[in-house]
Amino acid sequence: MTRLGFHASHEQISPRQLLTDVKAAEQAGFDMAMCSDHFQPWSSRQGHAGYAWSWLGAALATTGLEFGCVCAPGQRYHPAIVAQKLATLAQMFPGRIWTALGSGEAINEVVTGEVWPRKELRVRRLEECVDVIRRLLRGEEVSSEGLVTVDRARVWEVPEQQPLLLAPVVSTESARRVARWADGLITVNQEVSMLRDIVDHYRDAGGRGRLALQLHLSWGASQAEAEAIAFDQWRSNVFSAAITWDTPTVAGFDAASEHVTLESVHSSVRISADVEQHSAWIKEYAELGFDDIYLHFVGQDQSRFIEEFGTRVLPVCR
Repeated sequence: MTRLGFHASHEQISPRQLLTDVKAAEQAGFDMAMCSDHFQPWSSRQGHAGYAWSWLGAALATTGLEFGCVCAPGQRYHPAIVAQKLATLAQMFPGRIWTALGSGEAINEVVTGEVWPRKELRVRRLEECVDVIRRLLRGEEVSSEGLVTVDRARVWEVPEQQPLLLAPVVSTESARRVARWADGLITVNQEVSMLRDIVDHYRDAGGRGRLALQLHLSWGASQAEAEAIAFDQWRSNVFSAAITWDTPTVAGFDAASEHVTLESVHSSVRISADVEQHSAWIKEYAELGFDDIYLHFVGQDQSRFIEEFGTRVLPVCR
């Protein structure tokens, strides 16, 4: 059975409010949750960027949900620190924490002042980090010299149950590449044919584990309200991968989104005031083989969405 989760968007909502929201989501019947990990938001209109890993400790302690977080090791986070923070949470909350390890976006990573590497170097750096993190989570002492340097690192709080290391992907090429190391795959909604290809390429390359989808959606009392929410909050998130990866500032995303149309937002967000339509979309994604679907309502006020979807969507989709 497909599980339905709640996405906690740190770039859109304050961590204090998100803690209230995720508790409400658990009470409404969501099965699990995941969150973003941003140093900056995608737009000044979103206006938030709490530290996800501090928040995760509070969220795990005050709910019974399983949580995941996308993380980019190698620049803002040294892989030894990623391993330590992940191991600590996994030791405190066995079986309830995973991370998806990606190559990152400039908007979050260039704050270190280091050069933002070209894509192929970022991918190689990620793979080095994955190897380091896995070895540290097993309790090994690790030294490594390459695109990242590690000197006699050891994680002393080794979790009894190893946390899953998922891979976030948006293309078939990435899906095949990460199949070599990932414990599962997570992607975002796009054309159904592309999602089907991503799943097929991952499995054909030997990819194991659960398949997860983060579903960006907008809902409101009317179609006009649903569209207005999506256009306000998510029009900075409709660009090609190169722009998303390499634009270093919030101002850059705001400038790029000045001429984005509502039609373009429809290509990235499932927008409807009809909860039956949202249920149909969720079922369509589940039929592609996704085991876990995280619902990301792109508005900043989550309360109505949680109540409405908890009552009218979750039971139908199960």
